[in-house]
Amino acid sequence: MKTSFYALAFSAALVGCSTSNKTNKTTPSNLKVIDAVSKYANSITAKDLSKHLYIYASDEFEGRNTGELGQKKAVAYLKDFYVNNNIASPLGKDDYYQEIPSAYLSNNKKGIILKDSENVIAYIKGSEKPEEVIVISAHLDHIGVEDGEIHNGADDDGSGTVAILEIAEAFKKAAAEGKKPKRSVVFLHVTGEEKGLLGSKYYTQNPIFPLDKTVANLNIDMIGRIDDLHKKDPNYLYLIGADKISKELHTISEATNKKYTNINLDYRYNDDNDPNRFYYRSDHYNFAQHNIPVIFYFNGTHEDYHRPSDTPDKIDYNLLEKRTKLIFYTAWELANRKNRLIID
Repeated sequence: MKTSFYALAFSAALVGCSTSNKTNKTTPSNLKVIDAVSKYANSITAKDLSKHLYIYASDEFEGRNTGELGQKKAVAYLKDFYVNNNIASPLGKDDYYQEIPSAYLSNNKKGIILKDSENVIAYIKGSEKPEEVIVISAHLDHIGVEDGEIHNGADDDGSGTVAILEIAEAFKKAAAEGKKPKRSVVFLHVTGEEKGLLGSKYYTQNPIFPLDKTVANLNIDMIGRIDDLHKKDPNYLYLIGADKISKELHTISEATNKKYTNINLDYRYNDDNDPNRFYYRSDHYNFAQHNIPVIFYFNGTHEDYHRPSDTPDKIDYNLLEKRTKLIFYTAWELANRKNRLIID
């Protein structure tokens, strides 16, 4: 996640995972629906998330600094995943890269000269309303090597990146069994977030899918840790922005969580007066500026934020699994409901 100029200090972060003992009153017909969706959600596992993240946040990827060799290895890993799982790109056969030139990336507020880079994009085409899309995003970059130390960025944002891979695989399993989503679901990995939300800005200025057909953006940035505020109750996740453009999105998000995952959704950072200004600090904001409903999923900051110590061994993979499932269920609901979201 991009560093803010408005906050001098950060509270620690992340999520917890516990299952509710409450039993929901469910009719047999509804139970069938829940079981069908859960079949695909249950393909998202802590084991697979861990497998991906130990590779993606390894020293081999050199901190994934925008335009550098480690970041090129990262985008190759993402592309290989989609190719190997037969998940198509909207750009054409083997083209999963939305290329962004150095001149664009170097025109940033920090005055940093950056090399050419790329967003990675794949999708599942909708069966009934393919022109309408749900975009699930996470940033693929991190801050690279500083003072000779690799910043692996396991939580920031390796956790969001591997969550998208597992969500994509779950949608693909459903599609292979004849249960394609009604709307298209887009898996967007953006570059240059740490340099100023540059990859998502480029996408929204050069969209692959028309912005007026983009129903919602679910953005994932740091969902693998637990912050200091929730050490005693780790079954939480911060949600930011869900009610700012479409109150209906907030209602759907709440209902989906209650139905499937029962995570304690914390909205303290959704306050318009939040001094951390988290709403403005990750890639969803570039979609929100175009009046597209967004949800930002976030576990908060922690002692390893933007430090070499943000490593994959510190991720709570059971919590990461549960949070990832919540995002999958929400995307599933948005992709398959009859009407697109109402904009307030």
